[in-house]
Amino acid sequence: MSKQIFINLPVQDLQKSMDFYTAIGFTNNPQFTDDKGACMVLTDAIFVMLLTHEHFRDFSSKEIADTRKTVAAINAITVESAAAVNEIADKAIAAGGNQYADPKDYGFMQQRCFEDLDGHNWEVIYMDMTKFPQG
Repeated sequence: MSKQIFINLPVQDLQKSMDFYTAIGFTNNPQFTDDKGACMVLTDAIFVMLLTHEHFRDFSSKEIADTRKTVAAINAITVESAAAVNEIADKAIAAGGNQYADPKDYGFMQQRCFEDLDGHNWEVIYMDMTKFPQG
C-alpha cells in the first residue's frame, strides 16, 4: 500500500468549506463524509479532512488555533504548470479565499499563496528543475 497524507482542518461551516475546496479542484469522497466532517480528495494520496470544530476536538485536547490571526501550518501542493498555479489560486480567491502574499517567480519555481475560508494557508507551486540554479 502506498503512503497517503490526510490533512485535518477544523472548519466553521462544513458545507461552505466543501464548496470552497470543490471550487479549487478537490472532489468529495462521500464514503468518509457526514454532518461532522468531509473527505476532500486532491490525488490518490492526498486528502483534506474538513472537520467541524466539535468533531476536531475529538482528536485533540488543545485549543483550536484561530488561523485568521495565527499561522498553524502552511500546506503546499505542486502542480504540473505555471498556468495551473494561477488557475488554482484564482479559483481560490474567486471562491472566497484570500491571497496572503504576492505571487513569486524564482526562475525555476512559481508560487501563489492563499487562505481558505477559515484562514488555513496554502501555497500552490510549479517547479521546473531544469531551470534550477547550478553551482
